[in-house]
Amino acid sequence: MLKSDLLIYKRNGETIVPKKLGIDNRNLAIATEIIDCFQDCLGKTQGELDRQLLDLEGDSPDYRVKRGLSHILRNSFSTFEIISPLEPPTLRQRVFAEAAKTITLPSQRSQTIEAITHTLKGELKRPVSRAEIEAGLYADLQENRILTQFEAPVPESLLHRYNLSQVQGIFYRASNVVINAHRNDPGEYKLLFRYIKLFQLMAYIEGDADTGFTLTMDGPASLFKASTRYGLALAKMLPALLHVTKWSLQAKLQNRDPYSGNIKTGKFSLTSDRCDLVSHYPPGKPYDSMLEASFAKSWAKVKTEWRLEREVDLIPLPGSVMIPDFRLVHPDGREFLLEIVGYWRPQYLQKKFYQVRHGDTGNLILAVSERLNLDKAGVKFTDLPNHLIWFKNKLNPKAILEVLALSD
Repeated sequence: MLKSDLLIYKRNGETIVPKKLGIDNRNLAIATEIIDCFQDCLGKTQGELDRQLLDLEGDSPDYRVKRGLSHILRNSFSTFEIISPLEPPTLRQRVFAEAAKTITLPSQRSQTIEAITHTLKGELKRPVSRAEIEAGLYADLQENRILTQFEAPVPESLLHRYNLSQVQGIFYRASNVVINAHRNDPGEYKLLFRYIKLFQLMAYIEGDADTGFTLTMDGPASLFKASTRYGLALAKMLPALLHVTKWSLQAKLQNRDPYSGNIKTGKFSLTSDRCDLVSHYPPGKPYDSMLEASFAKSWAKVKTEWRLEREVDLIPLPGSVMIPDFRLVHPDGREFLLEIVGYWRPQYLQKKFYQVRHGDTGNLILAVSERLNLDKAGVKFTDLPNHLIWFKNKLNPKAILEVLALSD
């Protein structure tokens, strides 16, 4: 994502319009030039890279665009490392201690470096050059770190990443965000909800899988004290939303006027059919755990009329949703949901069993690992309106089929 000083947007009344670069020959040429600069600086210091990037900027009026593209490459596609025979603070201590043995004169510098070089050869049991010592002394300074890896994106991908980052920056000062995720594939919902949980966003969720969901999230500007960290977390949610097929988003913004210092309100809206943004987040994994993957593989070998489907039902709860792991469907129309509980964190278990108790889940089969310390988590099995199955190392499909047979 971009720093605040690299964000470019204009106002149309109260509406905020972030800058987007067209995927045209001119912008592709700019992106290519900057990518080539990073590739040419492999093995060189960050300071040298920064000097070359500054030369590329020249006196161009598009310098902020070029800096934004460089910022994305530096932070998302590059690896800078400290290259030194010892940790730089330790190396400095050794050099300064050696220098203190003689009169501090410029002419003694070479002698001091030679002495440290000779000592380190014996300690490290490898050749150590004077150049290594001199470069390693202050190798921990940001400008002296070495560009050791660069995963060059194609220019078009870099432009898409830039456009996404400009829109993400809108959420740094959001006070309220409302997302309407219209009827979509349930797996898309789960991916979105997983990222909301990962980034610890405060969301109130209403709706169901048939009509869609409305997610209301407080922004960083609505907190008692504005939090940059929370604003970044909210911005990180946007690439996950792009994996949902049909949606719309509205945000209320609060920005401080740089001249008057007054708070100015604004608004921003985005829809799936007009956003032209591309996500760099990977699509959802087929299974959340090896336990689920193993069960699905075992079920495929069982001869049964019951068909196993992956994450296709969402159960609405007050202010949230529950997404069971599987659905079991019989040709005669009977359906059961299956939730595998093999994760042990107390908070997870408490939330999971709260969902089971408060959801409309009469057709839910709950498979619980015997390895879980449920007493420690404060989980009780009294009054659960569900079929309960215990398993040890892995869940056997036969145990599920026995429960399904009871519905015949």
